[in-house]
Amino acid sequence: MIRVAIADPRDPGPRALLEESHAMMQALFPPEDNFYLSVDELAGEDVHFFAATEGDEVLGTGALAVKDGYGEVKSMFTAEAARGRGIGAMILVKIEEWAVALNLPVLKLETGDSLGAAHRLYARAGFVPCGPFGDYGASASSIFMEKKL
Repeated sequence: MIRVAIADPRDPGPRALLEESHAMMQALFPPEDNFYLSVDELAGEDVHFFAATEGDEVLGTGALAVKDGYGEVKSMFTAEAARGRGIGAMILVKIEEWAVALNLPVLKLETGDSLGAAHRLYARAGFVPCGPFGDYGASASSIFMEKKL
């Protein structure tokens, strides 16, 4: 059974998946367009980090960074072997539930322009395009989305 729960990004399973995600982002996008949070940042006080697991295997990760007036979806990544099983959707549901419990009015996210599967996941979950937010500037390789809660 797949379980999505709060986890520590510094634990070996989540850390390995995050390092895989970071390597992929570094291969796809120029350094100035990589906005992922480090493992230590994901363990920060204002971040709620989730892992999807099946037994001892970590299948995916995602995080909710609490900002002033909104929540930001961060570090969404599914292990290659687990793709197509709805892991990302399960994590996104958990992030949204957490954001609602925290009374956040909107979820926002930044994702890479070449990550088609991510775009489809977010659109199916009700996210719509929006402009840059927070500390983000316009970037040729970024897509910004939001969902009112």
